Amino acid sequence: AVVSTQSGHYGRDLWVAAGAGVVCGVAGVRYFLSSEPSVIPFPEIKSKHSLVAKHVTMDKWARLSNIETETSGFTLEKAIACAVQFDNQHCGIYAGDADSYKDFAEVFDPLIQEYHGISADAKHTSDMNVSRIRGTVNPKAPVHSVRIRVGRSFNGFGLSPGITRQQRLELEKLLKNAFTTLPGDLSGNYYALQGMDEKVRQQLVDDHFLFVSGDRWAIDIISDFP
Repeated sequence: AVVSTQSGHYGRDLWVAAGAGVVCGVAGVRYFLSSEPSVIPFPEIKSKHSLVAKHVTMDKWARLSNIETETSGFTLEKAIACAVQFDNQHCGIYAGDADSYKDFAEVFDPLIQEYHGISADAKHTSDMNVSRIRGTVNPKAPVHSVRIRVGRSFNGFGLSPGITRQQRLELEKLLKNAFTTLPGDLSGNYYALQGMDEKVRQQLVDDHFLFVSGDRWAIDIISDFP
């Protein structure tokens, strides 16, 4: 259903979901209501040379823009927010949950294939045999420090860009309980953001354990942390 205005405040028609009928004459605004599915206006993608600009076409947008994922209510609009907001993105897309890869496969599949240089029928293989790991460290230049970061997703919860506030609270409770069971040198301290001392917060930022507020690549990754 299209919403048109006589006041000139909108540069183009806005589309909204509505039932059948016509409502006129509200402060110079005319509402043409129909039972047709809503159409969200195609966004201006500021990262003109990004993979998003190449693979998010108008026809794909028309088919996918109204879809909300089951796990976290994520949308294609949210997925490409960084490419829309900023002009320096190469990929410009984030998955909000596991559903995103299926619901928006028309965009994600070719984009991922191009980024990684893989074919459409490529299969992931896993090898957990540590004996196959071969180091290439020069013994004359020994390593003084190593940092290994492992990220895992949780079934039934959104990924960082799409996880809801309620899901964050549920996941926090789940993880806090799990942390208490870690023995010996695996044990540690859990730091909740709520009520955190400023000196502690700054130290965690300096040590790269906390995001800096306003990190442009993070989009919604840092929102609603408990």
